[in-house]
Amino acid sequence: MLRHSKAIVAALACAFATGALAAGTLEKIKSQGYITLANRDASIPFSYYDNNQKPIGYSTELCLKAIDMIKKKYDMPNLEVKYQLVTSANRIPLIANGTADLECGSTTNNLEREQQVAFGYTFFVTGNRWISKKSAHLKSLQDLKGKTIVSTAGTSNLKEITEINNKENLGMHIISANGHPEAFRMVETGRAAAFVMDDILLYSLQANSRNPKEFEISDVSLSLQPYGPMMRKGDDEFKKAVDDAIGEIFKSGEINKIYHKWFEQPVPPKGINLHVPMSAQLKKVIAHPTDSGDPKDYE
Repeated sequence: MLRHSKAIVAALACAFATGALAAGTLEKIKSQGYITLANRDASIPFSYYDNNQKPIGYSTELCLKAIDMIKKKYDMPNLEVKYQLVTSANRIPLIANGTADLECGSTTNNLEREQQVAFGYTFFVTGNRWISKKSAHLKSLQDLKGKTIVSTAGTSNLKEITEINNKENLGMHIISANGHPEAFRMVETGRAAAFVMDDILLYSLQANSRNPKEFEISDVSLSLQPYGPMMRKGDDEFKKAVDDAIGEIFKSGEINKIYHKWFEQPVPPKGINLHVPMSAQLKKVIAHPTDSGDPKDYE
């Protein structure tokens, strides 16, 4: 009897989850009174915690402003924002199954991921590079031959460097780390020769390190990586709401203030200025918004 009861409870829970997904995100968040925003803990300056464990960052601020616009447009003045901490490895499943409604971090939009989730308008464009100690003199892909290379688990960067390793027969020993800080520490301590990741995240890790001058980021860019807000696939109404809101932030010019705040001014927690001017690729996206996952569209 107990086993039968547990089966009924499990079936009802599954049916409830399926029904919530089928209802559509706008209907769901209006009914429950809150929206769940997926955040990262250490993707500086996109999505990370301040000293009070509050989610902050460029992506976080951009999406909070978009949520405010959605609240106004769809008459949800009391809609609360709740946060769901995610990692590189679990962010896609937690969006796909409805645990979180919107993810705004440093997630690359690509054609493979578009089979699992949807992306809104691109809000940043970066390049896939590597960071290493200057003393190692790792200037080219050939210099990485036979070396131990680290990247973060669940990232497109890890997948790309693995494919390059196999294609070019470089004999690299590729390992994964649970997060960007852990991967960078592997280079700091000599457990890895280089860390392959989006260059903007590498700039931040280098700037926040104990001795930034000890490291260098490769001139070689393996590929372009467009970042965008991630949401459940197939919910066209919610995607349009997010796109419309971000598109309005682009059109009004408010994006320039948000960008300047996080990339050209000192940011918490250490007050370090990354000094990264807006790229030509991002300026193009702001003028002509796109949700493309094809890197060729950003060249």
